Amino acid sequence: MSSTDAAAMIGIQQARMSMIEAGRHGVSADRVRAMARGYSCDDGDLVEALVSMTGRRERGWWDEYRELLPASVVEVAEFEHHASAIRVAVVASMPGLLQTSEHARAMFRRRVPTLRPHEVEHRATFRMKRQAVLYDDPPKPYTAVVHEAALRLEYAGADISRQQLLYLVEMSERPNVSVLVIPFGANDFPAVGQPITYAAGPIPQLSTVALDADHGCEHLTAEAQLDRYRAVLDRMEEAALPQGKSRDFIRRIAKNI
Repeated sequence: MSSTDAAAMIGIQQARMSMIEAGRHGVSADRVRAMARGYSCDDGDLVEALVSMTGRRERGWWDEYRELLPASVVEVAEFEHHASAIRVAVVASMPGLLQTSEHARAMFRRRVPTLRPHEVEHRATFRMKRQAVLYDDPPKPYTAVVHEAALRLEYAGADISRQQLLYLVEMSERPNVSVLVIPFGANDFPAVGQPITYAAGPIPQLSTVALDADHGCEHLTAEAQLDRYRAVLDRMEEAALPQGKSRDFIRRIAKNI
């Protein structure tokens, strides 16, 4: 259906329909339902989940960073805020929501191209503010799968690395936080190099995957992509040590730094 036909279907001008489709104009609950009927969408759960998202958009704390950081980075905080649960997997870095401020700053100083001091501070402060989502009431489930390689890489020097590992252990003791370690000896897991963040939506179709690549943060929302990364995360969690053994594993590495 063309945007002209879709606009006529719900009784608005084509220009306004284009703005709605581009995410630049709000849409009412009644019009969401009218579009669903016009598009022959019979998935009631999806329609009602979309209806619940209509109305005036409220500004979040992350909006103050829109002039300071790339949009794809800022939007990760919005995904995390609205998520019903968060799952992450990292192989060569620490989970962003579980980093100490010293570790985060050390990592941002190593970025290529080099970030200027105020840019490092903006990114580090933004990352620390994102961590408030772990203290939501009710608590939001958060599961991080971390490969042993990430635990042993001393990007920030021995002292900061040790503090970072002990902080992982401390956070893993929170009732809503799970940190699972994949040791070098485990080989039955997908070869994934870039950090994965899966922000679960109110229904599976409205989830978002964020991939943190060298060229920037990429967001995936297509159903096939979501299915794939759910399967990847399932496999990685299955390959990891249980929570208690993972905690002991991290402590041993921290002790030997």
